[in-house]
Amino acid sequence: MNFVELIEGFIRQTREISLPSFLPELILTGTIVAMLLLRIASWNRITERAAQVLAAWLPLVGACLALAATTPWFYLSDSPPADLPNLGNVGQELFGGMLIYDPLTIYFRSFLLLFVVLFVIFTQLSGIPDREDAADFYTLILGSTIGMCLMASANHLLIVFLGVEMASVPSYALAGMLKGRRQASEAALKYAVYGAGAAGVMLYGISLWCGVLGTAHLPTLAVRLGEMLQAGTYTDRYAALVLGGLMIMVGLAFKLSAVPFHFWCPDVFEGASAEVNAFLSVASKGAAVALLLRVGLGIGYVPTSVPLAPATTSAARVDNGQHTKLAAATSEARATARLISSAKVSAAADKRQALNDALSPVRSFAAWLVAAVAAITCTFGNLAAYGQTNIKRLLAYSTIAHAGYLMMAVVPVLSQASLTSADASRQAVLGIAFYIGAYLFMNLAAFAIVAFLRNTFHSEEIATYGGLVRTSPGVTVCFIIVLLSLIGIPPMAGFLAKVLIFYPLVEGGHYTLLLIGGLNTVLSLFYYLRVIKVMTLDPEPEDRLPAHFSLVSLPGVYLVAITLPVVILGVAAGGLLEMAKAAAARLLT
Repeated sequence: MNFVELIEGFIRQTREISLPSFLPELILTGTIVAMLLLRIASWNRITERAAQVLAAWLPLVGACLALAATTPWFYLSDSPPADLPNLGNVGQELFGGMLIYDPLTIYFRSFLLLFVVLFVIFTQLSGIPDREDAADFYTLILGSTIGMCLMASANHLLIVFLGVEMASVPSYALAGMLKGRRQASEAALKYAVYGAGAAGVMLYGISLWCGVLGTAHLPTLAVRLGEMLQAGTYTDRYAALVLGGLMIMVGLAFKLSAVPFHFWCPDVFEGASAEVNAFLSVASKGAAVALLLRVGLGIGYVPTSVPLAPATTSAARVDNGQHTKLAAATSEARATARLISSAKVSAAADKRQALNDALSPVRSFAAWLVAAVAAITCTFGNLAAYGQTNIKRLLAYSTIAHAGYLMMAVVPVLSQASLTSADASRQAVLGIAFYIGAYLFMNLAAFAIVAFLRNTFHSEEIATYGGLVRTSPGVTVCFIIVLLSLIGIPPMAGFLAKVLIFYPLVEGGHYTLLLIGGLNTVLSLFYYLRVIKVMTLDPEPEDRLPAHFSLVSLPGVYLVAITLPVVILGVAAGGLLEMAKAAAARLLT
């Protein structure tokens, strides 16, 4: 194939497969451009007011269109209808291997876009941002969301870094959006400094991997690493690979707010608005877990989609002269061709199995590293939440703890990612996907309550919620449901979510990690119940404003609408379970 044919093939693949599969991100990009144009289209006071109103609701339209453009779930069933368009795109690489379009991509993309739809409605009801800042605020939100979508579909180390930076840089500005608040500016600066340091370390780790293995394409990287381990060559480069892996883990741990790269999280959550905290807590964590799965499996498993040159077999050694003689006998020639093809397929499968076996130490090291970070993160987050008096700081440490739970479920994915135990890894990915889906409603509802009560009482201290059940019983019930779900109390969605992420630990024999997760669930019981105790048993503070929050209002209706799934998913989770199962169905194939 010459250069011209190569370019023509790339253009054709981009036009026919890549761009249609990338449509949601393109819609978000178009929405951003439209909002930026609105910023310069204000010729007088009337057009300026119209532009502000349009900029406030245009993101909702763009997010809904992007969500509608995401592949419907029946595309991912075991026996999809034969007449569905673009079905062949699922499982293919996009833009020359930079992205991967598979069920996991579709699931996390849908998760992110659904969250953005609910988030835009939430911010319109809470009043942050105001109309003057709406265009800038939502431009940053959608820009960060595009980066998170790239993180969820990354198939190349360049996209890994680009996705992390596209998701992080807008978040730095979002953390300091509150005007005239020194604490918000300090939080944004601290977030930016930590982010810049983590990005630099991660980029250096990526450069080490690329330099040693000569590629940035994750599947090809796994092949070359497996060949290196299989042959036992270049042992002097192993240290560079281990160091590069640790450095890349720094960037991933920063996005997950995992210990010891969590220091920014409590301060940023306290200084930023509850609305921004909801975005960082839900969307950022979901994208970071998806990226951790992509990188972990990318370096430790060779998928069947990667073409391998099979080793020469006796069946494939056909002398050219002998093959010419057989050409006269059509049936014999076809039989020989089938034999050769079958032998090549079998040889390629054997080579893939050998490479995956050779990559076993890589998977073991990655699983051990993630397990250690997960255990420390979960324990620290739950212990540090005890002494918090600010509800946003408490939820920040809760977010850190839940990041630890999610990372625990990644351990069996990595340790059992082989052709012989693929079902166990898929079960763990199913648990992660369901947990993320339930976590969306739990944490969004928690921060929505914090924001609405902030508007009511002008305070975010836990003590302000004293006796809330007597003045605002509806919101108190919603908050209790959410907090019980975050603990993992049945029949809330959080209980089933934790069962699904702990079950693979049992199946994989990770009993120590299971014990740590169970003990941390018990630890979290106390600080969540302390908030419930303040709302139900403590007297009303004397300095609190004489106001109450009623569910008979637009914010109240919204709060009920996002709290109901927390209960429904705990007792009737069939739909989300099917989606999570579909997300993991084609993994490790």
